[in-house]
Amino acid sequence: MSFNTNITEKKYKRLAIQVHLNGFSYAVFDTLSNQIKAFETIDFSAYSKSNKVEELYCKAFLDHRELTKSYDEVVVLHDNNLNSFVPKALFDDAFLGSYLQYNTKVFETDFFAFDVLENYEMNNVYIPYANINNYLIDQFGTFEYRHAHSILVTKLLDLSKNIDDKQVFVHFSNDNFEIVVVQNQRLLLFNSFEYKNSADFIYYLLFTAEQLQLNPEHFRLQLLGQIDENSDLFKVAFRYVRHVSLMDVSRLQDYNDFSKAENLRHFILFQS
Repeated sequence: MSFNTNITEKKYKRLAIQVHLNGFSYAVFDTLSNQIKAFETIDFSAYSKSNKVEELYCKAFLDHRELTKSYDEVVVLHDNNLNSFVPKALFDDAFLGSYLQYNTKVFETDFFAFDVLENYEMNNVYIPYANINNYLIDQFGTFEYRHAHSILVTKLLDLSKNIDDKQVFVHFSNDNFEIVVVQNQRLLLFNSFEYKNSADFIYYLLFTAEQLQLNPEHFRLQLLGQIDENSDLFKVAFRYVRHVSLMDVSRLQDYNDFSKAENLRHFILFQS
């Protein structure tokens, strides 16, 4: 499937796919209005067991017609915790693996990539899902890919402009969460943690706050991703941190007709 280069053949539609090993989400954007026309989340647990993730993606593509249509642009977001943000002054693309060796197991056969965060003098080094990329090449011919956390950090830095207080954000997915601390467009900390319950979450959060000398009585904590006010995660945060809230996504809702909960859950995908 090739992209349209002739203006008379343009579809004025862009497809964004956020991929991981247990499923994926996708959104279709109208490129003229930048509005989201459709989105869907596919959980592979609904499919029969398969040893190959490519087979699961193939089944999902057959079940969702939006994925077989033609688009002017396809963007793939790799969603994993195999990444590290590196200041531009310390970056050398000849040694990508060295930036990851302290927070993940790196093999000689791994393929490394990096995203340039243009406005923030840093790069995000990561290991993309090579097998998923190979499958999508067969589907789309060519596409752009980035790491999901590049989108997350860039957007949170954008939102921190002219705010001199240190802001703490936590983004939740099924079994991981990311802590992002920013201050007036400076990234002070990014880390990703695996968790099984709310006790794991609050331990890592309070430990991080202690390391950064952030007083739970004073700093503002904003939560996004797979989170709501009725969850144990929100309740335990509310118990230990004085100022906690779900992130304000009202501006994002100006560009789509989806609920606050959907904009929180799909913040990365909708911002891609």
